[in-house]
Amino acid sequence: MRVLGVDPGLTRCGLGVVDGVPGRPLTLVAVGVARTPAADDIGARLAALHGVIGEWLDEHRPDVVAVERVFSQHNVRTVMGTAQASAVAITAAALRGLPVVLHTPSEVKAAVSGNGRADKAQVAAMVTRLLRLPAAPTPADAADALALAICHVWRGGAQAKLAAALAAAGRRVG
Repeated sequence: MRVLGVDPGLTRCGLGVVDGVPGRPLTLVAVGVARTPAADDIGARLAALHGVIGEWLDEHRPDVVAVERVFSQHNVRTVMGTAQASAVAITAAALRGLPVVLHTPSEVKAAVSGNGRADKAQVAAMVTRLLRLPAAPTPADAADALALAICHVWRGGAQAKLAAALAAAGRRVG
């Protein structure tokens, strides 16, 4: 399974593509960050993000897109930018007929580090280890995007496998 992880942000949007199946070593395909200047008009920033995410989708052809679920913060302005960037990623995937899944930050942290309250350094260290990288991806948004992809391979992949097995046995999930 190939997963594009998206750590949404208006100024920095982390993007990471991982190949893998549950229980097997993972492979890094690509990692990067889409940036937009804070001084630019919001429409131009969202259009630029849409263009970059679209290029990643077309180039890397993921099976699924995993996006961090936006959660409430004290800074409403930050939440709005994050939500807008998230919607751009979801829309770009939907326009290509790709499934989108949302994972909470604590779910991602628990999946990659075993601790739902892990800090960014711990997540980056585990991403580095799990993908057998020589150094942690930078900035943190890039490592977070890879963590999202890893989380989905392990958690979403296992769910998809269970659903397929139950369907083959004539049962439904949920």
